[in-house]
Amino acid sequence: MARQQERARRTRAAIIRSAAVEFGKSGYAAASLNRILEGSRATKGAMYFHFDSKEDLARAVLETAVERYRASAERWITRTDLGALDILHGMIDEMALRLEHDIIVQAEYRLIIEPDFYRDVQTGGGRILGRATRMLTVRAVEQGQLRTDADPDRFTRTLAAALAGQRYMVDLFGGGADLRARFQEALEVIVEAMATPEWAEKFRKDGWQARARLEDLGLGL
Repeated sequence: MARQQERARRTRAAIIRSAAVEFGKSGYAAASLNRILEGSRATKGAMYFHFDSKEDLARAVLETAVERYRASAERWITRTDLGALDILHGMIDEMALRLEHDIIVQAEYRLIIEPDFYRDVQTGGGRILGRATRMLTVRAVEQGQLRTDADPDRFTRTLAAALAGQRYMVDLFGGGADLRARFQEALEVIVEAMATPEWAEKFRKDGWQARARLEDLGLGL
């Protein structure tokens, strides 16, 4: 029984992974179930055992991406060895790394701009990242890194818009642009506008103290 359950889990994971590749490359409407099956090496019967439809499969990809966003955010915000802004930098750096290498997160980014999934923006990875950002912004004010008049909601909205804009521009112009560097640039512009003089002086000397690592992402489904 345990062996059958593990086989079923692996089959389901392989189908989701193959679907993420297909959705990320072709979008939802043009995605082919046959190509998903070929990529997963699963049978049609196995696919319909786990998923009722292409939409059901797409939502499984979205849910898997949300789980990854949540795990990343929780891992960063629970750290106690760094200041709030360094934690925020590390978390955002990891998001950029995932957008470059994690096919599940790449597929989520592609799916949520499709008309069929507009509503999922409200419950997707961006919302998780936004909540974590606001929490860290409040913590940064308490730690004297951001000025006491810094508005956490304004900070979070502005940063979210800047990151989305950078992601769009990288897609639009390509040319090997470094998304991690672009995300860091956006964060620095916003942080420096609200930072205390003491933090800014220390940052000029020491730079960021946290950076994501590819090996920590757990990219296996």
